[in-house]
Amino acid sequence: MADAPVVRRAGHWWLVSPSGTMLVTGPAFTGELDHFATDIVAANRGVADLHSASDTSHGPVRVVRR
Repeated sequence: MADAPVVRRAGHWWLVSPSGTMLVTGPAFTGELDHFATDIVAANRGVADLHSASDTSHGPVRVVRR
């Protein structure tokens, strides 16, 4: 979540701004941040898998004619 104004340190979510940081304590909000972080990890894995698949398919392209 590099571009988001939140970080997770030592199991706690923190809001980050130029004027300082604030601990997030609301269970509903921290739960949503947990879900968002999980979704970001899954998306990053999916993109990495796509890149990995394209790296292994640099062989010659075969055209099938019907």
